[in-house]
Amino acid sequence: MRLSVTSASAKEWLLLKQELIEAAPSMGIDKIGFASAEPFHELKDILLRHREKGYESGFEEPDIDKRVHPELSLAEPKSILAIAVAYPSKLSNPPRSEKGAYRGMLSRSAWGQDYHHVLRERLKKLAGFLEERVEGLRFEDMVDTGALVDRAVAERAGIGWVGKNCAVITPEWGSWVYLGELLTNVPFPADTSIMDQCGDCTICIDACPTGALVGPGQLNAGRCISFLTQTKGHMPDEFKDKIGNRLYGCDTCQVVCPINKGKNWTHHAELQPDHEIVKPLLIPLLTMGNRDFKERFGQSSAAWRGRKPIQRNAVLALGNFKDRSAVPVLRSLLREDPRPELRGTAAWALGKIGGDAAAEAVAEAMRHERDDIVSEELLKAASKLGLLREPERDGSLPGASRNSPEPAAGLPQAEGEGKENGNHEGRP
Repeated sequence: MRLSVTSASAKEWLLLKQELIEAAPSMGIDKIGFASAEPFHELKDILLRHREKGYESGFEEPDIDKRVHPELSLAEPKSILAIAVAYPSKLSNPPRSEKGAYRGMLSRSAWGQDYHHVLRERLKKLAGFLEERVEGLRFEDMVDTGALVDRAVAERAGIGWVGKNCAVITPEWGSWVYLGELLTNVPFPADTSIMDQCGDCTICIDACPTGALVGPGQLNAGRCISFLTQTKGHMPDEFKDKIGNRLYGCDTCQVVCPINKGKNWTHHAELQPDHEIVKPLLIPLLTMGNRDFKERFGQSSAAWRGRKPIQRNAVLALGNFKDRSAVPVLRSLLREDPRPELRGTAAWALGKIGGDAAAEAVAEAMRHERDDIVSEELLKAASKLGLLREPERDGSLPGASRNSPEPAAGLPQAEGEGKENGNHEGRP
């Protein structure tokens, strides 16, 4: 007999809740918690201050009221079911970077199948379980891109506490969990929150490569490598070295967390990594077209922004490795790639790699390039490579206007405006 949302007793809802907890593992859910659907009033001021300080990523729901008020996503909600699904944190016998065959790295949240699809499949099973048992059920499922703040829901539902690294940390699984929620009109009794167990530890804050963790549980997304690797424009200079060989995301603040020590979850087959996808060779990435990219990376959550950010990050990685075997492909990017972000990054990488071949590639590109930002990157690379004349005492270059540094003898000069050049329309 199905329960009615309008007439079932509190005891009946408690029994259904227990039945749901017992059934969750069979649905591929590692932990489930229950929260009230009351507004998250305490969250609104935090989100407003976050916005005022410019800490947002731009990927979140722009309407703060929708993030705070569950009733704007589902009329007359009564409860929120929060779920956690654990994912792996370690590679078994991973391929190693070698001279001339360097590799990049995808963060653990991009291993296996796209977690958005995996969690939605779990939530679909959860909703189906309820539909069989509840008459008049209404629900709304959310994974990452929904209006509500996943971490706030999970914290209220007793899944875990929000650590100083801004991740939800569970006692059982650490922070290696994906989060999702089902907003319902069923009045399930709520669970209690878990006490914060971080104590005085600040290891994650201290380890952040860019200082993005500006305080306990406070993240400046604009400085976070996880966010930066997903942007599509030029990478700011101050972050280029710090990207290392990261192609997508960053796990530093989770890897260093003492609570995560020794935790690695391999029981969900669809979340297990393919080594050649999560730690791919860098140079082949640069010649990969859209079709090949989708075929290879399409099932990963790293594919959602397309190939441009990953290819740009691969160029940064080659520069950081100072891989001289990459000079020919970087030279080709400068000659042929229509995307100024890739050409500008290639110029930076060549300046970092150094050597005669890199200098020749930069010199050649300076003859043709018309994009202002790329030209600036080429000029900085030329300076690193020792291609520019030493400045006079007043700071100007010999025989040059103060606004137009002149190349040293032998460095190709820009052609006239009517000539063919390497400036192309950027791809969408």
